[in-house]
Amino acid sequence: MIFFILALMLFLAFLGTPVFSLIGALAVYLFHASEIDSSAVIVEMMRLASLPSLIAVPLFTFSGYVLAESKAPRRLLNLAESLFGFLPGGLAVVCLAAAALFTAFTGASGVTIIALGGLLYPMLIKQGYPEKFVLGLLTTTGSLGLLFPPSLPIILYGLVAKISISDLFRAGILPGILLIAVLSIYAVYISKKSNISKTVFSAGNIKSSIMEAKWEIPLPFVIIGGIYNGFFTAGEAASIMAFYVLIVEAFIYKDLDIFRDIPQIAVKSMLLVGAIFAVLGTALGFTNYLIDAQIPNRIFAWLHSFVDSKIIFLLILNAFLLVINMIEIFSAIIIVVPLIVPVAAQYGIDPVHLGIIFLLNLEIGYMTIPLGLNLFLSSSRFEKRLTEVYSAVIVFWLILLVMLGLVTYFPQISLL
Repeated sequence: MIFFILALMLFLAFLGTPVFSLIGALAVYLFHASEIDSSAVIVEMMRLASLPSLIAVPLFTFSGYVLAESKAPRRLLNLAESLFGFLPGGLAVVCLAAAALFTAFTGASGVTIIALGGLLYPMLIKQGYPEKFVLGLLTTTGSLGLLFPPSLPIILYGLVAKISISDLFRAGILPGILLIAVLSIYAVYISKKSNISKTVFSAGNIKSSIMEAKWEIPLPFVIIGGIYNGFFTAGEAASIMAFYVLIVEAFIYKDLDIFRDIPQIAVKSMLLVGAIFAVLGTALGFTNYLIDAQIPNRIFAWLHSFVDSKIIFLLILNAFLLVINMIEIFSAIIIVVPLIVPVAAQYGIDPVHLGIIFLLNLEIGYMTIPLGLNLFLSSSRFEKRLTEVYSAVIVFWLILLVMLGLVTYFPQISLL
């Protein structure tokens, strides 16, 4: 019967049945088969609605979409270029830094490639960077920055794993910086190899770009600094950010019309949030059953009979997460995390460290051949064949994989 049900779910998913309905139906059936009242699924939905950190998800998502639809990407890019463009590989490093910041605010929903890609691609090509490098770089930036607050996947992971979101924000900062640093070194190497000319340093350009972006410059310092220093929670930070970007983009810069553009942005962003919440609500009910049936303990008992080494377990876990995160991202957080957290804990893995491993896998999953979301977005945005994109991301994918190995086997990088 179990195999029949799983086969039926796969068939329905192939036909396009929404994920939340499949998970919800499975949860209801499993509770019914165990002679437990199916209202346990609904109870989990109600519990979800009462979580204080939940408000951070729609507010951060809305804020990111507002920034993406305004002229903020161009202003921030001009600022970064004026500050660092004169350095070796300056424009490529600017691309990495700007994309990381932008992805953190927009939640890696593909907005970074769409919003910044069109600006950066012609600039990098014009300066003389090889087209293959540019394509690989911009595909990588689509998920770069997931380890920095206020990253939506970090918040979701904290909600599902029931660990401190603030602790996850702190744990992600050093691995995130190291990742950008390693990619920047590679960018500088390509710059020197290709004899890229540097842009001329100009104090006037710096001053004008600072004045142009003066209302957006404080945003990361206020939001990230406020969270790290404990001045406010993730939910409070989301409220502050939503209010701030709305005032700045609609009333100060007037990039967006409060009556025409903002309602459309609200609808577009809440469609994503609604989809996440629908899956999250039903998946928590399904998770409830897994815990009641002691599925994680059974998985550990079975796995431990074959693998008693923590090192080997982490290797298998990373391979598993790369495949899962490549196929389905938010569902992977919601469904897989409750299973792996208790199993990893029995191998002595810190839950915060596990969170950073998972999120770094998520970054890599976005660009993993053949189904990573960034690959399809880049192919569409830059009008390139998928095979060209596959070839362009290989080096970047290997760099990220090396970083994943370091973060996995040196937990101090996350827990410092």
